[in-house]
Parts: sequence; structure tokens; C-alpha cells
Amino acid sequence: QVHLVESGGGLVQAGGSLRLSCRASGITFRFFPMRWYRQSPGNERDLVAESSPNGTTRYLDSVRGRFTASRDNPGNTAYLQMSSLKPEDTAVYYCNTKYKNRQFWGQGTRVTVSS
Repeated sequence: QVHLVESGGGLVQAGGSLRLSCRASGITFRFFPMRWYRQSPGNERDLVAESSPNGTTRYLDSVRGRFTASRDNPGNTAYLQMSSLKPEDTAVYYCNTKYKNRQFWGQGTRVTVSS
């Protein structure tokens, strides 16, 4: 059974930083892309960042240069370092992966950025 558990959200002032973590179990982590999504009230869940098994990354345009996705393969953990946070980054953040054609999601961690 695949489990993803996020941590690291919280309340931060605009311009501040947070690091989100996503610990995975039930998969051979190093073979799977890890994605970060976010969803704010009334909006769809958007892909924010992705780290591929070979370490390449891609980002939503609005976070590029401020967010950094990384991974610790031996530790089965993905990270999202968020800097220069803006109020519009406020959302619930979810980590995600796909295994055997099924999407798996963590429980989400709330990030609130105050102005």
C-alpha cells in the first residue's frame, strides 16, 4: 500500500520561507516522480513542482525561482523549499505520485502566507 505523508506547513509572513516534506512508503521511491500540487478554496488543484527520478525538476511559472523541489532517495522523502512566499501562495499543498496507473495523494498540509 502506497502512503504519502506531508509535513511542514504553517503560517508565515510574506517574504518568508517554509520547507514541506513528503515521506513515501510502499514504493521503491527512487524510481518514481514526485509531484507537489496546491489547492486554494474555489480553485482547482494545480501542479506546482515535480522532481523526476533522475533529479530533473519543473515548476509552475508563478513559483519558478522561488520554490525548489528536491528528493532524498535513500530517505524516501521529497521536499519543497518555498522562499519569498506571497499571500497568493496560500493553499493546501499535496504531494502526489503515480503507481500502477493509480494516483496517490498525501493528506495535505496547509500553508498560509500573511501580508
